[in-house]
Amino acid sequence: MSHEDEIKDFVKKRYGGIVKGKKRTSCCCCGEGAGQARAICGEGVAQARAIGYTEDEVALIPPEAVAIGMGCGNPAGLADISEGEVVLDLGSGGGVDVFLAACRVGKSGRVIGVDMTDEMIETAGAIAEKHGYGNVEFRKGDIEKLPVEDDSIDLAISNCVVNLASDKFAVFREVSRVLKPGGRFVISDLVTDGPLPDDVRRSFEAWADCIAGALERQEYLDTIKRAGFEEVAVIGEDLYTEPCMDERLVGKIISLQVKATKRTR
Repeated sequence: MSHEDEIKDFVKKRYGGIVKGKKRTSCCCCGEGAGQARAICGEGVAQARAIGYTEDEVALIPPEAVAIGMGCGNPAGLADISEGEVVLDLGSGGGVDVFLAACRVGKSGRVIGVDMTDEMIETAGAIAEKHGYGNVEFRKGDIEKLPVEDDSIDLAISNCVVNLASDKFAVFREVSRVLKPGGRFVISDLVTDGPLPDDVRRSFEAWADCIAGALERQEYLDTIKRAGFEEVAVIGEDLYTEPCMDERLVGKIISLQVKATKRTR
């Protein structure tokens, strides 16, 4: 098994364990952020509010999904979703952003969630069925190789997931492939301000905590551009000043919200 496969297997087990009710450790870093009351260490509704979801938005999402929600921002809230659109969520987890987007696309629209973890897919699907979401579906797959047709998506969103992939360029190329010409991409993710210590980069725990796989800020933005996007714009960012896992990371971890458009030429 390659190192990349070992990382992926570890991450799957971590997130599968969250669904099974095992104690949650930190995910997507944690601490006090500029403009954020608290990052991802909280649980449920308090956590959702801390990373940018309004009370009205939380009220639209099934509570079972909110209870296992994880992320570092609110891409669905930043995306200006229109009725009738087809939306794709990369790394959909328990479905928080899928369900929020589903309320906005309406019955004439559709939302697809893709996740690599069996437990997350099964749980999100059961929540959708219980609450009568007829305009959503969840597909198992890797975000580096999306189980989605070419040129079929109006909007792609992702919340603190691309950092978990070893090949970010492959992820962004896949997003470009599935978006319609002129389609847009809104993402919340973690990046770094400067290099991380080598032992952190090698740590499976740090990978699952959304830290070890994070790219440096400018490299991240450049990778999106190289993958076929234009109008790449940072629409929000928060610096994590007290990461839980390692004092060497203080001031190095940034939650970045980015909007981009698929290049048409």
